[in-house]
Amino acid sequence: MIPSFIGLHKSSHLEKKADEALELLNNCEICPRACKVNRLKDKKGFCKTGLKPVVYSWLAHRGEEPPISGSKGSGTIFFSNCNMRCVYCQNYEFSQCSEGKEVEIEELADIMLKLQDRKCHNINLVTPTHIMPQILKALSIAASRGLDIPIIYNTSGYELPRIIRLLEGIVDIYLPDMRYASSHAAIKYSQAPDYPSLNQESVKEMHRQTGIAQIDSSGIIEKGLIIRHLVMPNNISGTADILNFIAKEISKDTYISLMSQYFPCYKTGEFAELGRRVTQEEYAEAISHMQDCGLHNGWIQESGGLERFAGVNIKPSS
Repeated sequence: MIPSFIGLHKSSHLEKKADEALELLNNCEICPRACKVNRLKDKKGFCKTGLKPVVYSWLAHRGEEPPISGSKGSGTIFFSNCNMRCVYCQNYEFSQCSEGKEVEIEELADIMLKLQDRKCHNINLVTPTHIMPQILKALSIAASRGLDIPIIYNTSGYELPRIIRLLEGIVDIYLPDMRYASSHAAIKYSQAPDYPSLNQESVKEMHRQTGIAQIDSSGIIEKGLIIRHLVMPNNISGTADILNFIAKEISKDTYISLMSQYFPCYKTGEFAELGRRVTQEEYAEAISHMQDCGLHNGWIQESGGLERFAGVNIKPSS
């Protein structure tokens, strides 16, 4: 399958979209923070990022879900900074503390092409929300130099639906988190007001654009939506409500990556309820909720292998 952005590039619409998106940084409202700073003049708002993207690392990543990593790895670019402030973030060194290197947009295009040269199956953009316009500009440059593998938009899910709509015809694979069912939890643990409503509407828009995940004969995703949900201790994430939403408002065929690898880190010492891992019973209950909702596509994590996904088709209980 030819990535969607190729057609846009050939018609010059990709470059036009990139230029239009870049202008949005003039009075930045590309995420729910709506800081309205002029990032074209390198002013910095909540995300602590001005005009230039900050890259922490990039590599052929083999630790993603099987259809993403495949046999050759996912061409993953980890961007520094974030528009959320999760107190339990496992990547806080670069998501919260800004570790990383500023790069020119042309350098970002070079990284994409180098990952393609390494035979990666896709370009996996991790935490792209706050630098979406710069990414589009780099993508336009990379496309003109031969980039032709799919783009994965790997996001916390704290997005504006109208901004996601701008990505139609560019992004083939969406990989959003659905982190919280409760605004109270989103504010308390991530300083993210309105997360549930914005997250739900954005994920519905992602599904409208790309549909159910399409996986080719070699097991690699070509297009579609995979939703990640992190099961948290003491039901902080509201797992049952989120899974019920997916089943009723999106599709029971949606691919779910049900994650159990939460562990206390960063600022969790300030929150007693976050001070332990998820129990086997809590995770088993989450799987049961998937079955009860009729969700049957996705991956669960095996006991004793918290970082390794077991590719299973989760069948509804009878």
